[in-house]
Amino acid sequence: MALYVARRILWAIPTLLLVAVMVFVLVRLIPGDPAQVALGDNASEAQLLALRIAMGLDKPIVVQFWYWLQHMLQGDLGQSITNGQAVLPLIVDRFKVSAIIVLAAVFLAALLAVPGGLLAAWKQNRAADLAIVSSATLLLSIPSFWLGMIFLLVFGSKLHWLPVVGYVPFSQDAGQALLYVILPIATLALIETGVLTRMSRASAIEVLRLEYVMHARAKGLKESRVLLRHVLPNAFAPTWTVIGLTLGNLLGGIAVLETVFTLPGLGRLMVDSIFSRDYPVIQGCLLMTALIYVLVNLVVDLCYPLFDPRVSAT
Repeated sequence: MALYVARRILWAIPTLLLVAVMVFVLVRLIPGDPAQVALGDNASEAQLLALRIAMGLDKPIVVQFWYWLQHMLQGDLGQSITNGQAVLPLIVDRFKVSAIIVLAAVFLAALLAVPGGLLAAWKQNRAADLAIVSSATLLLSIPSFWLGMIFLLVFGSKLHWLPVVGYVPFSQDAGQALLYVILPIATLALIETGVLTRMSRASAIEVLRLEYVMHARAKGLKESRVLLRHVLPNAFAPTWTVIGLTLGNLLGGIAVLETVFTLPGLGRLMVDSIFSRDYPVIQGCLLMTALIYVLVNLVVDLCYPLFDPRVSAT
């Protein structure tokens, strides 16, 4: 098992290095001058040149990347151009907001989707299967921002059950903070339930057709025992993969939903930084997103031997 873990971690290192190169190059391709954004339109050429030198933008791009890589490995992602804050603490603070929403939403989606997909596979081509598949397809077809705005309109503006604008950190007031994240969590959970339900159903159908399931039924085992003991564990591995991919995608790509619910998350920080040409923050956000994606997939990969005995852990 130790060799299996070490091999997967070693494969992740070149991936992260390649991601760092791509992040640095892509940020440099963004049009606009960060020095001009920081100083404003009334800045003189001398002031702009002095700031570019201070930021290291006058050096060749290879030298800029080397310096940035050295500082990044030391945990120093620089300072924001727009507000002067250290980038790493700023990103970590914003990431906490996104992580709470995404983790809770995916957890709830999995609780709904895995049993729902298993039930649909068991009742294949029957009324229950049709209802579950139709509901999952409908959820897949709804844009998350549209569903979020509907929730805000109904539960916020019309019923006044939940707040519409703002955010309160859990460290400040856990009860009040919960009220602000209920709607975004519900929105994401419903959307992702459709994806996970279809995957869970497809995996369960494949397992239900295997011979050992027929053998378990022939021995007289109860149908509930067959489903929970034999079908669910073996059908969960593909769904677990999709859960990992969903986590990686959502943690780095919920900027639209954070904008709808005015949440100070990582995605919204990255969008605001792009508009202000804040190179250090953009690079930090992209790097954090890529790091999360790689680490989530690494964890999924490492957990495969636990869910699927056919996967070797050597």
